[in-house]
Amino acid sequence: MSSAPFWARALVMFPRAVQESLDRIADAKIVSKTPTLSQVALGVARMQYRLLTRPESVGMCTAHPVRRTWRARALEPRPMRFPFLLREQAVAPLDFSGLASSRERILRHLLGAHHDGNQFVYDLELLTIHPGALEELRDRARAVVDGTDPRAAWLRDLCVYESYHEHLLEVVEAVLARGSVLSELSDREARDPDITLSAYLRWCAEQPADLMGAIRAFRAGAFAAFDPKAAS
Repeated sequence: MSSAPFWARALVMFPRAVQESLDRIADAKIVSKTPTLSQVALGVARMQYRLLTRPESVGMCTAHPVRRTWRARALEPRPMRFPFLLREQAVAPLDFSGLASSRERILRHLLGAHHDGNQFVYDLELLTIHPGALEELRDRARAVVDGTDPRAAWLRDLCVYESYHEHLLEVVEAVLARGSVLSELSDREARDPDITLSAYLRWCAEQPADLMGAIRAFRAGAFAAFDPKAAS
């Protein structure tokens, strides 16, 4: 950890926690080559660039309508959700990669923050380094879907869009049944760093580990939206 340059530590913010997650990822063999902290720092920069240039790809939905409740309608503008997501500990604004987040923080994030399509697979993969976490997520998502969670209506409204928790539960159950987090994805989705942790880690591991190399990578368009043709 001490070998990471200052610029990388500044981007990662919580280098010790991130390194601990990277060590667990290496043990779990999620990817064949685990990136360094400096390379993860570029992944953080990529996510920041995504938020600036493609904000509609985070927390928004095109496939399902907004729930017909006053709270969901009031929370549809993403900035309106932010203070409530903070209160729920469902987001960690300084942890762009999620690698510094605890098991409970990831669970709260999945249950309280909307993910479009299959974007939550990133966090499902991250949960696999915590034994029993996917099973816990299944049970907690089911309690939201069937209404036995006393906060089910609030969590549904906080996620704004219809069918989010149903889809999450369906995918988690399929993952547990088949034993593979990526089994529900198309090949394109599995290779998209916006959707899967493994693709994100592979992207990071392909990046330079020095500042000048990082600047050249940015200028060359490495932070752009995923292009399946370029990645093939």
